This record gives sequence, structure tokens and C-alpha cells, in this order.
Amino acid sequence: MEFEYLKELEPQKKNLIKGLQKIQEIEGYVSNEALTACSQYFGSSLADAEGVVSFYSQFRRTAPGKYKVNICDGTACHIKGSGLIEEWIGEEIGIKSGETDGERLFSLNSVSCLGCCSLAPVIAVNGEVFANMDRKKTIRLLKNLKRQG
Repeated sequence: MEFEYLKELEPQKKNLIKGLQKIQEIEGYVSNEALTACSQYFGSSLADAEGVVSFYSQFRRTAPGKYKVNICDGTACHIKGSGLIEEWIGEEIGIKSGETDGERLFSLNSVSCLGCCSLAPVIAVNGEVFANMDRKKTIRLLKNLKRQG
């Protein structure tokens, strides 16, 4: 079995979600191969496993990029232009929220709140927060990340 770490869990249907969470934690997303292996290991149908993955927003079906960019869209950030930041990022790297670029360099997500309201608007890249973002700062950050590869 390619996904050996699933063997940490009892092969029972009730552990399907735990198994999918384990895959997500280790792989960063749930691939078609992982979904098939998980459904077989836990004795569930592929349709049931796909239903779980599509129902819960915690699961990703596409591989994440190297840089996970989260745009805060909490009240303070929204008022101070998080929507514009999302547009600028989209123009610069060619993806929308919930997508990963073709090179798997960037994944973009709009999130409810990053808890940095006094620094609004903010984005986080792989957990590092960037504050008081404007167009110039946003584009400069993206270009620096592209250069780093």
C-alpha cells in the first residue's frame, strides 16, 4: 500500500474521515490515488469517499503551491481593501481564490480572519503575516517570491 500511514487507523468505515484527514495532513491534498486507496482501506465506496471530500471544506483536491497565500477578508481588512488585494494577486499570478497556479508555486485563498485587524489589510504567506498591504507592496512581495522559486 502506497499510503502506509493509513495503517495507523483501524480499517473500519467509521475511520474514513480520519484517514482522509491524515492524507490531507501528510500530502497537503487528497489526490485521486489517495482517495481510491483510502476508500478501499476503510471498506467504503469511492462515491462515499468523494462525497466526504466534497462536503467538508477542509479537504483540498488539488496540490497546493509552494507559497500558500491567504488574504484576510475579515471586517477591518475588507473595509481597507482586501478585495483589491485579491484582484492584484489574481492579475499578477493568474489565479483566483481557491486555485493553484500551473507551476504549483502559488495557492491563493481568501480567509475569514487572520486576527491582525490593527495591521489591516493583511495577507499571510505560509503563515508569515504581511501588514498594511497596498498594490506596490503586494506586487513586490509576489515578484520576490517568484524569484526565490
